[in-house]
Amino acid sequence: MAKVGVIGAGSWGTALSVLLHSNGHEVSVWSISQPEVDMLNAQHEHKDKLPGVKIPEEILITTDLEGTVRDKELLVLAVPSPYTRSTARSMAPYVADGQLIVNVAKGIEESTLMILTDIIEQEIPNCRAAVLSGPSHAEEVGRGLPTTVVAGAHDRKTAEFIQNIFMNQVFRVYTSPDMLGIELGGALKNVIALAAGIADGLGYGDNTKAALITRGIAEMSRIGVAMGGRQETFNGLSGIGDLIVTCASVHSRNRKAGYLMGQGKTMQEAMDEVKMVVEGVYSAKAAMALAHKYGVEIPIIEQVNQVLFEDKPAREAVMDLMLRDKKIENPLLPWD
Repeated sequence: MAKVGVIGAGSWGTALSVLLHSNGHEVSVWSISQPEVDMLNAQHEHKDKLPGVKIPEEILITTDLEGTVRDKELLVLAVPSPYTRSTARSMAPYVADGQLIVNVAKGIEESTLMILTDIIEQEIPNCRAAVLSGPSHAEEVGRGLPTTVVAGAHDRKTAEFIQNIFMNQVFRVYTSPDMLGIELGGALKNVIALAAGIADGLGYGDNTKAALITRGIAEMSRIGVAMGGRQETFNGLSGIGDLIVTCASVHSRNRKAGYLMGQGKTMQEAMDEVKMVVEGVYSAKAAMALAHKYGVEIPIIEQVNQVLFEDKPAREAVMDLMLRDKKIENPLLPWD
C-alpha cells in the first residue's frame, strides 16, 4: 500500500482516486474549492462531472494542500492544463526532495510552449516528474471499464513504480521513456478532436472523420518528431489511441465543443455549454507556434485555429482543406 495525494478533484482526479483506492492505496484528494469539497464529502459522488461513480468514504477530500502533499509516496497532478503552473507553484513549498509527481493532464502552455512535466520540473526543481496518459475517459475508468494507458518517466524504475501503483485487472499500464512524445500526443490530439467535432456538427460522415484522424496523426507526428519525440510513441496509446477515442467518444469535451461550433455556436458559447475546460482550445495556438518554430506543415490544426480565433466559417475551413494542392500521401515511399 502507498500513500497517494491527488491534486485536483475534477472528473479525472476523482476517477483516478477511486481506482487507486480500489488498488488498496491510502488516497487523499485536494480541491481548491471548499464548496466542492463539502459536496463530495456529503454526497460521495461528483454529480456534475462524474455522475454514477461512488467515492469511497475512506478517501480524504480536503482543501488542505500541505496535508495532501506532505509524506506521500506519489502525487498525482490532475488539474486542467491552464492551472498546472500555478498549482505546481503552490505545491512547491511542501514537496520533499525526490518526491514523485505524475502529471495526468494534457496540454501545452501557450506562453512558453512547454509541456506540463517540464513546467512541473521548473516550478518544483527538487521533484521527480512523470506522466500518465492514453485513451482513458474518466467516465469509463470510474466505472471500471477496461482501459490501457502508458506511463512515461526519465528512468525505467520510476515508470515501473507508477505501473505497479496504478495497474489492475481493468487498468493496464505500459511504460515508456518518451515523456515528450507522450505529453505532445495527449495535447495535440485535443486540437484534432475539435476538428472532428466540427465535422460532426456540420453533418459530415464517417469518411470525413477517418480522414481527420489519419491526417491528424500525421500532423501530430510531424510536430512531435521535429521536437525530439519518437514516431513509435505517436503510433501508440498516447498518439493514435488517444486520438481515436477523443475524436469518436460521446465523453469527449473537445469533440463536443467542436460539434457545437459546427452547429454555429461561437467558441465561447461552446465552452460555456460544455461546462468544463476544453483543453484543445488552449493547445491550438501553441500547436501553431510550435509548427512555425520547427517548420512543419499542419493544415488541419491551422484551419482549427482560424475557426477558433479568426471567426472563419467551419464549412469554409473544411472546403479549404479539401482543395489544397495535390500531395503524395507518404513521400518516403519510393516508386518502382
